[in-house]
Amino acid sequence: MFKSHLVFVATILTSTVALSHGDVAPQPMNTDALPDVGEEWLIENPYRNMGEDVWSTAITIGDSGYNQNCARCHGLGVVSGGLAPDLRYLEAEEYGDEWYMERFIHGYTQNGITKMPAFGELLGQKAAWAIRTYIETRPDDGALDDFTPRLKEIRDTLANWDGGDLAALTTELRGIADQVETGSGAPVADSVAFRAANLIGQENPNLKEAVNQLTIGLSAAE
Repeated sequence: MFKSHLVFVATILTSTVALSHGDVAPQPMNTDALPDVGEEWLIENPYRNMGEDVWSTAITIGDSGYNQNCARCHGLGVVSGGLAPDLRYLEAEEYGDEWYMERFIHGYTQNGITKMPAFGELLGQKAAWAIRTYIETRPDDGALDDFTPRLKEIRDTLANWDGGDLAALTTELRGIADQVETGSGAPVADSVAFRAANLIGQENPNLKEAVNQLTIGLSAAE
């Protein structure tokens, strides 16, 4: 479900308490695996429509970059604790992108206090859009609630897997993933079901990591 950008902006404007992290040095990100997007700063996420491989790579790089540079204030998994805007609800379209890039490039200062450092020159445009791609694909609050019991069963099954065809579980996980909504309105959520399906559905299934992703993701959702 889409959240009105007016609600999002109102949240930002009325928030009077925020963590100051101006003293935290931005951590560099390796974005070599992503396509170049030119020197001029864009106003719309280019990795949103470059195909599944680029999109997936952007999420992976953005996940790491977000947790190194943004999670301290905006929350692990982009779930805000209330001290900073919940970026999951920044709409996955040009309006949301413009707001995001303005803050990413220039930072945010309130009453002479740096609430958010300027990341633009230090991290660059590819890093910016990778983090944006990760943020906009985060599941909405409660999006996994109806599926949690079954996902726990699948996790336990994979943890004790003694061989056999994984096709049925892969299909089931993908079916669950298709029903998980994002907070931003982006069409695909980077949910634990989505990640687990990809991990066990690849040519060389990685059951251990699928179990790990399900365990961490389901714990965070509780």
